Amino acid sequence: MNRRTWIKSSVTATAGLCIADALGITPPTALEIVDCHTHFYDPSRPQGVPWPGKGSLLFRPVLPADWRAVAAAQGVTKTVVIEASPWLEDNQWILDLAAREPDLVGFIGNLDFTDPNFPAHLARFAANPLFRGLRARDKLAAEDLTRGGRALAERGLALDLNGPAGFMARAVALANEVPALRIVIDHVGAAGDARKLTQAWKDDMRRAADQPNIFMKISGLVEQADAPSGEAPRELAAYLPILDHLWECFGEDRLVFGSNWPVCEKGAPYDAVFRIVREFFETKGATAAAKYFRTNSLAIYRWIERA
Repeated sequence: MNRRTWIKSSVTATAGLCIADALGITPPTALEIVDCHTHFYDPSRPQGVPWPGKGSLLFRPVLPADWRAVAAAQGVTKTVVIEASPWLEDNQWILDLAAREPDLVGFIGNLDFTDPNFPAHLARFAANPLFRGLRARDKLAAEDLTRGGRALAERGLALDLNGPAGFMARAVALANEVPALRIVIDHVGAAGDARKLTQAWKDDMRRAADQPNIFMKISGLVEQADAPSGEAPRELAAYLPILDHLWECFGEDRLVFGSNWPVCEKGAPYDAVFRIVREFFETKGATAAAKYFRTNSLAIYRWIERA
């Protein structure tokens, strides 16, 4: 099945999707593709950026027009932005950017969970409907992560978790402690190179999938391949050990698409990243593809439909 046939076959594929029905979400009339993991920043600002560093492949202005230049050809029309900068006001910088860019439909911010002013900062940014949650890393103490998770759940917001292999136990504990919190594991749970998967990672994925409020973002595949910069494998077969296991564990309702652009360029360009997952979900049918590329992201992030 080629890409055009696949998209046409998906026009009515989302009818009856269980997550959409549960939330009262109206399915779209055509397959809509939402990229749930992009980063935007501008090193040319007077204040510069805390990341990425000078000399990096990524050290350049990376703005919505640049993303559209690579995403539009793949039929990707919307994105949820993930903030990597720890600077407080960079949250506002993205929200101001999004106000001018209607294809930015949601924003996952970055706040210090240990800051005494965390509740006030969260209230400030959550007042903007495009602010859909926060991202946290594994270095947080368990009590800070739980406290922050509860604050997000109270506002109906999501939490993205990013950490090394082995951090999944903390995600599972948090899911138990705050069952109302929607938790998204970034970058295939730090699987590493698909040719070197550990049994520990496989077991962690099963334990995470046992928690109904944990979701998995299929992002970071090519960056984790053991290959020279920009030369990660570009064939679906190279990543099937990861993708097949995640499909077995999480099924069609709890997997979501994220490119991790522009960071993905450390492994492969955007079109290759997209093609890998498109080809995988072509084998799962139009309904599963529609969930992965659109409906699951709406259920998780509750992003905002914009004109």
